[in-house]
Amino acid sequence: MFFASDNTGPVHPQIMQAVADANTGYATPYGDDDLMTQVRDQVRDVFEAPEAAVYLVATGTAANVLSLASLTNPWETVFCTPEAHIHEDECNAPEFYMGGAKLTLVPADNAKMSPDALRKSIQAEESRGVHGPQRGPVSLTNVTERGTVYSVAEIQALTRVAKDYDLPVYMDGARFANALVATNASPAEMTWQAGVDVVSLGGTKNGCMGVEAVVMFDPKRAWEFELRRKRGAHLFSKHRFLSAQMLGYLNDGLWMDLARRANAANARLVAGLNLIDGAAYLYDPQANMGFAGWSRAGHKKLHEAGAKYYVWEGSLEGDDPNEVLTARMVCDWSTTNENVDRFLELARG
Repeated sequence: MFFASDNTGPVHPQIMQAVADANTGYATPYGDDDLMTQVRDQVRDVFEAPEAAVYLVATGTAANVLSLASLTNPWETVFCTPEAHIHEDECNAPEFYMGGAKLTLVPADNAKMSPDALRKSIQAEESRGVHGPQRGPVSLTNVTERGTVYSVAEIQALTRVAKDYDLPVYMDGARFANALVATNASPAEMTWQAGVDVVSLGGTKNGCMGVEAVVMFDPKRAWEFELRRKRGAHLFSKHRFLSAQMLGYLNDGLWMDLARRANAANARLVAGLNLIDGAAYLYDPQANMGFAGWSRAGHKKLHEAGAKYYVWEGSLEGDDPNEVLTARMVCDWSTTNENVDRFLELARG
């Protein structure tokens, strides 16, 4: 009953085997390995983007901050939601890697910004001449940090606003595969065809050991990214082990199968919790993550039985057993029906 994060699950055996297979003989370092050539070709095929520049890093934060740094001047500001990972969970790494550029928080509903809110936020900048920040990239997250998902139409509407001001658009795709499963969109439809300039293709949360791809649809930005990756200490010497993970992840559509499993597990959890009196979701859980509230007594019973998840709002320590506490629950590819059903059985009391 482990629903704390999709970071906590095991590496899929096919990906682990790919790493083991790569651990023979010698390979050219720093991304010049033969496996990376295959990765680059596969990613380009997946996105229907034959000219895209493709790079690998080991963490989602590295993918986010190096991508944004490549799109942003130090005197600019990045437009994102208050819930964005780059704002809440990266210890000011974006500002550090961007050389002091700032973040402008766009009001959001269910962790999703609207075109009107984005336009108002953009218009509010470049209003003080040399004294204020200049307009920079728009950063979207799909799946969002609250488990909601942008549709292709919603992405298109936001990128149209960004393009009105000639601003690039970055997509944090740490859970990109889960968003594709939720919307039934293709990778191309959700990214460059919708106006996205750069996307991270997450692997770590979806069965890999630790690898994220950065896909730059305009290759003119590639050299700067390479320099920033090296300068930022994120260029692996034994790069073949990143390449092997991503290759194992993409082969035979494994990455999408793993996301389907995670989304299906969460759908089962959602359906069960919605039948429990007093339990309610704060946001529409569209992929593999949800936020729901129920009584402190129920939370205590689950934790005492060994369930692992974050109490997001409130505390288990308290006198009122009926006080509603909010849980954050995330399913990964290895979540079983048995574990979901056991959790629901305990939650029902």
